[in-house]
Amino acid sequence: MPPANTFSKLFSHAPIRPLQQHMEKVQECTEELNPFFRAVYANDWEAVEKTYDQICEIEGLADDDKKHMRLSLPKSLFMPINRNDLLEMISKQDKVANCAKDIAGIVLGRKMRFPEGIQEALSQYVDASIKAVVEASTVVHELDELIETGFGGREVEWIEKLIVRLDELETQSDKHQIAIRSQLHAIENGLPPVDVMFMYKIFELIGNLADRAQKVGDQIHTIVAR
Repeated sequence: MPPANTFSKLFSHAPIRPLQQHMEKVQECTEELNPFFRAVYANDWEAVEKTYDQICEIEGLADDDKKHMRLSLPKSLFMPINRNDLLEMISKQDKVANCAKDIAGIVLGRKMRFPEGIQEALSQYVDASIKAVVEASTVVHELDELIETGFGGREVEWIEKLIVRLDELETQSDKHQIAIRSQLHAIENGLPPVDVMFMYKIFELIGNLADRAQKVGDQIHTIVAR
């Protein structure tokens, strides 16, 4: 039996699947921002609140997963991934879901209305950041294959390509943020200053989604490098 397969069986108890299940909820939570903002544009605050509740429910389930994993994570030395790396990983994943919830909470709490002229750009921006989260989830779901190959071969190359793609998506999100800030700046004098301030805050948080997704990829890169 090849050494890599021997080790993968020895380390088969590693909590990779719970980590992936947590990331699935993080992705689902984030993807709810698309229907959330559509309801905001339509001034359908009943639908906005319903979607917010859905985001909170999914984020709560993800939080339960995080707590359970922290309590049940083996302290054995015979794990293919360092325990501290796994704890750091789930913490970074959790911050993505928290960010999605924060975005929805501020928009709902203030019943924010975004000028029609920036709604298309805002939708593209939200979608760009969500794509980064989806890509991060894809990378996380490659971890079991990475273990099976003994952290070598084509699987490492594939994961590194995914991480590069994730970095590119985060850069695209940054470009969308610059564009929508410019659009808002052009019309902000005709808007209530407090509303403008909170719009910029929402733009920052949407960018944080992609930034935190990128940090998930960075953590996996750290794991691979070890």
